[in-house]
Formats: sequence, structure tokens, C-alpha cells
Amino acid sequence: MIAKMKKLTFLVYHKEYDDFVKSLRDLGLVHIQEFQKGTVDDSELHEQLLLAKQVSDAIKRLERFEVKEEPSADSTDGKLVLENLEILEKKLADLKQEISALDKTIEHLSPWGDFKYEDVRGLKDLNLEMNFFVCSESAFNSEWVDKFNATLINRQNSRLYFITTTEAGSPLYLEAESIKLPSESLSSLIAKHDEFLLKAQKAEEAISVLASTKLISLKEYLKEVEGAIEFDQVLLNTQSALEDKLMVLQGWIPAVEAEQIASELDKASIYYEITNPTPDDNVPIKFANKGFFSWFEPIGKLYMLPRYNEIDLTPYFAPFFMVFFGLCLGDSGYGLFLLLVATLYKMFAKKLSPSMRSVMSLVQVLGTSTFFCGLLTGGFFGVSLYDIDNPFIQWVKSFAYKDNNEMFALALILGVIQILFGMCLKIANQIIQFGFKYAVATIGWFVFLTYTCLVTAFPSIGSIGDTVYLSISGVCAAMVFLFNSPDKNIFTNIGLGLWDTYNMATGLLGDVLSYVRLFALGLSGGILASVFNSLATGMSPDNIILGPIVMVLIFVVGHGINIFMNVLGAMVHPMRLTFVEFFKNAGYEGGGQEYKPFKNK
Repeated sequence: MIAKMKKLTFLVYHKEYDDFVKSLRDLGLVHIQEFQKGTVDDSELHEQLLLAKQVSDAIKRLERFEVKEEPSADSTDGKLVLENLEILEKKLADLKQEISALDKTIEHLSPWGDFKYEDVRGLKDLNLEMNFFVCSESAFNSEWVDKFNATLINRQNSRLYFITTTEAGSPLYLEAESIKLPSESLSSLIAKHDEFLLKAQKAEEAISVLASTKLISLKEYLKEVEGAIEFDQVLLNTQSALEDKLMVLQGWIPAVEAEQIASELDKASIYYEITNPTPDDNVPIKFANKGFFSWFEPIGKLYMLPRYNEIDLTPYFAPFFMVFFGLCLGDSGYGLFLLLVATLYKMFAKKLSPSMRSVMSLVQVLGTSTFFCGLLTGGFFGVSLYDIDNPFIQWVKSFAYKDNNEMFALALILGVIQILFGMCLKIANQIIQFGFKYAVATIGWFVFLTYTCLVTAFPSIGSIGDTVYLSISGVCAAMVFLFNSPDKNIFTNIGLGLWDTYNMATGLLGDVLSYVRLFALGLSGGILASVFNSLATGMSPDNIILGPIVMVLIFVVGHGINIFMNVLGAMVHPMRLTFVEFFKNAGYEGGGQEYKPFKNK
């Protein structure tokens, strides 16, 4: 369900406004109404946003290092950490660039060996000149040896590296690539390369030390920057009155907190007004579900939040989602595995956050559902339980077992039930938001479809085409065609009713058939599990030691892959059925904004 909200309007003298906003932030309960639209033309806010991105990126870069708990963290220290990190990272980047350049130079010089370039220059005193060339073996001309004193230095991959020694200034024309070598020797370049590597290693170690000792301070600094951003945004969403002498600010608070906030504001002598929201207000959404239903709220948020005057569908899709997940995974062994993992994690994990505890509770529920849904087919890690000759197991089989045809029918029946239930919620939504007459057409469709399903499933009630069925159909048709849009004339209603009938005829069958995936996913997962069992027994060698080891490895790896794939499918496909089929037939529109109170981080 959605928590009731109250609109809060403040009127504050401009000289007291900054202090008032700070006290509002300390209170931490008011969601500020946004008025600022488009691009914010505020240089200070832009600087804060840029700084927040820099700090956030720095945290991500440092989180790859092991972090130690600090006894205390100071946001001011975090600013120095950011500055030191940027200096170290720039130094490291420059060193890596130098190392890369040296790598290329060393690779270029290494075929020529280690020599002193001063010796080459010394030939000029003898009126001689040395040049360096590279060519393929086939392109080398033996006449170059006598004519230009060509001397082979190295041979690599059919390429010849050679030098020529000629008189200074004499013409030299060779069909070979002339090479210009660096003025430093190979040994000096390697020494410089090692020196830069050592400096780069020290810079990385300094960054690692910074991460392991100051990451928490940097996170505290990010909270401070984000708080300053929120403060500036509140100022931008403030309206002025009486020639900027009075500042007007609007926000939202949960109705249950209204008395506490009013008491705090009365102490500060602030003029305020608490009112109920109007239909035109964009009221922020805060869920107020408890226990079991609250665990499914993150799933609903993946789609979109409801509007304030809509029904929160979380409590209504939660039981269906639980059953759908169990049918899609469809193996009792996998269900027990999920239940055990989530239970142990909750028992032994240190400092488990409320959100993570809620997620683990959801996994426990889904694992339990999978265990009981798996009893319908008898699958347990790919093994058929009902092949075991045990009195208790056979007793369970007598009332729980369903063959493939029955599982296929069960999936369709669940689809029909959820779609009709969604139509009930649509009726309630229309009555709450617009009034009873706007729900008449939907009531007509619901009665017609429900009675059609009943006479199809239970012929003793009646049959399609008898007098009762035709009478009910006639009344439902009048409701659909005459009350489709109560604000419009009768001819428009008839036209819209025909269009609605076409959509129902073409879309409803597809909606119901979409639920076949509940049967198909469970069946495919069971087949894959049995295949991995066959591989484990068939591929293990006939060896008393290696045989069991290989069998266990194939079993663990195979079922690990199958669990991962099937859990992913068991989450995605029930979400698809919920967000598309159920939400559509429930008339869900969504588009609400989340309740985010302005508070000191």
C-alpha cells in the first residue's frame, strides 16, 4: 500500500532562510517539491556536480584495492585524499607513457645489440660514416660488401640488419630501408626503463596505501558534497514573494510524521501550512507494505512507481510472482538449495543491511515456493523422486503429482485467474479515481469473461448458448457499449465499445497463452538437470579414485550452471507476466516519483 502524504508549505523571511533550510535538512523528513525545470543556470551548483562526479569516480578506482576499517573518517581529510590521488595518478600515467615509449625504442634498438653511440660518432674523425639498414634476405646484394663495406649485424625473421662504412659525403644508394637509431645505448635505455618501472610501482603502492587507509574518508567527503548539492537544489526550488523578502518552499511529508514535524516547526517559530494533496499534485510515493509484501517492493520498482491515487499492486502480484517463480524453476532440490543459502547468509553474514536482509528473505520465500512447486513433477536435482519406492513419497505423489498435460493446463488456469484478478483491481482503481460509472464497462467484461470460463470449466452450471448465458452476455454487452466512455455520446461509446471488443478478442488469447512459459521453463530446466546427471554418470572413468571425483565435478558444475540459468529465467519471465499481462489488465498507469526526504547525509 501507499503511505498517505501531506503537503507542507513554508513562508520564511529571506534573512533567516539559509538557517531554516539547514534545520530542515537536519530534520530529514521533508521531500522538497521541485519547480526548477530544464538546465540549471547556477555556476556553483555545476561546480558541485562536477566535484561529486570526480569524487565518485575516484572511489570506484580505489575500491579495487583492499580496504581497512578506519577508526574515524573526516570529510575534510577526504578533500586532501582526492588531491593526492589526482597527483599520484597523473604521475603514474606519465610514467606509463614514458615506459611505453621506451618499450618501443628498446624493441627498435635491440636487433643492433648494445653499443656506444660515441664510437659511431668517432668515425667522423677518420673521415668515415656509418649507416644502418634493414632489408629482406632476397633483397640483399652481395656487391654491397665490397662496394660499401656492408657488415651483417643480425638476422631476424628473414630480415637482415647490416651497417655500411663509407667515406664521409660519398654517395650511398641501396635498395634497403635506412634506419635512424637513438643516441643512447641499449643498456642505458634498459636501465632507464627499469628505473621508470620502479617509480611506477612505488606510485601504485602509494595509491594502494591511500585506498586502504583513506577510502572511507573519501566516501564521507562524497556525502558532504552531495549534501551541498541537495542544499543548492532546495534553494533553486524556492519561490520568492514580496520583492524577494519572503521565501516560499513546498514539500511533502508522510501523514504519520505530520505531528512530529509540526511540533519541531512550532519551536522554531516558522510559518507553515499542512494540507491534503489535490488531484493535480505530483505526490511522491512511499510504500507502507509490511513483512511478506515489503520484500517484493524492489521488483515493482524495476517497472515504475504507481501514481498517488492508484492502487499499489505489490501486495496483489506478490503471491502470483512467488508461485510463478516456483513453477519456472520447478525443482525441489534447487528450491532447498536457495532456501539453505539464503538462511545461512542471514545467520552468518556480518553487518547485514536491512535491504540485503529483505532480499535474503525474498530468496527464502522463492526457494520455499520452488520446493513445493517441484513436488508437482517430483524433480530433485534432476532425479525423479516418485520413482523411489517409499511409502511417504508415494503418498505425496498420490495427491501432488501432475503430468505434462496437467502442468500445461495449470499454467493456463493460473494465467486466466491472474488476468481476471487484474480486471477486478482495474475496476477498483477506476471507482477510486473517477467514480463508479467509469468502471461499468470493465465490470461488464469481467462478468462476461468470468461466466464464460465457469461454464466452460463446469458444464453443470450451464453452457455457452443457453438462455442464462445469452441473457448475461446481453447485459454485459450493454454495459460495454453504452458505458465505455460515460462523458461521450452514445454513438462514440458504441464505436469505442467495438474497438475495445476487437482488442479483447485479439489480445486476451495472447495474454493467456503467455503463461505457457511457466510450464515450458520448468520442463526445460528439469530436462537439463537430468542431462547433467547422465553426463556425470556416463563420463566418469572406471576408476575407484578418479571416477567419483569426476562425477562430483560434473554434477556440481552442471547443476551450478543450470541453477544460474534457471533462476535468471525464473526471475525474468514472471516479471514479464507481471509487468505486461497483469499490470495491463489491471489498468496500471504508473509514473510516480519516489519519496526522497531532504536530509543530512
